[in-house]
Amino acid sequence: MPAIFPRWTNNIPLAVAVLGPFALAGLVGFVWYYFSPKYTDVGYRPIQPVPFSHKLHAGDMGMDCRYCHNTVERAAVAAVPPAATCMNCHSLVKTDSPRLKLVRDSAETGETIPWVRVHQLPDFAFFDHRPHLAAGVGCSSCHGRIDQMTIVEMAQPLSMGWCLECHRNPEPNLRPVDQITNMAWDPATDGKAYDAAKDPKRKRDVNPPEHCSGCHR
Repeated sequence: MPAIFPRWTNNIPLAVAVLGPFALAGLVGFVWYYFSPKYTDVGYRPIQPVPFSHKLHAGDMGMDCRYCHNTVERAAVAAVPPAATCMNCHSLVKTDSPRLKLVRDSAETGETIPWVRVHQLPDFAFFDHRPHLAAGVGCSSCHGRIDQMTIVEMAQPLSMGWCLECHRNPEPNLRPVDQITNMAWDPATDGKAYDAAKDPKRKRDVNPPEHCSGCHR
């Protein structure tokens, strides 16, 4: 009786046994990287209904982050400013700009501007800005150099692993509390790295939680 399969097919089980683990490892590595927030989320920058440039306002003009995001030190979230905040300046500056029509309409009618959220954590993750800023974690540590962004984008993955890296070793991300909104702050102060433990203005040690309930409550 003639053979149904050619002789070389006898090597298929051996090839699967030898190459299978490598193929599986490659598949796991592919999913681990290309399906991770570092790849899928970093660089996300949606188009906003009003072309607000942080580079112009926070960078060129030097506006402090807290002028618009005025609850960031006393609330869990950083407030999105109402149109009235914008109109503090734009009732006198660029009053007829077509780009600001939506802002003017919002100030007159009270209708909110449909901003598209850029930095968003899942509902099962608890995050509060207050302890982070109180500890001396600067805005740029999580949000990047916002003062250089014409269109805001995600600079960090904000994943659990990324957060844990900082919680396990927070010192590289700490700065004097009065420098938290200074995007250009250089950690090398007076020729040496900033040492939070030796800062006389600090009232307590930084001890971020690493247990599950710290972020999942």
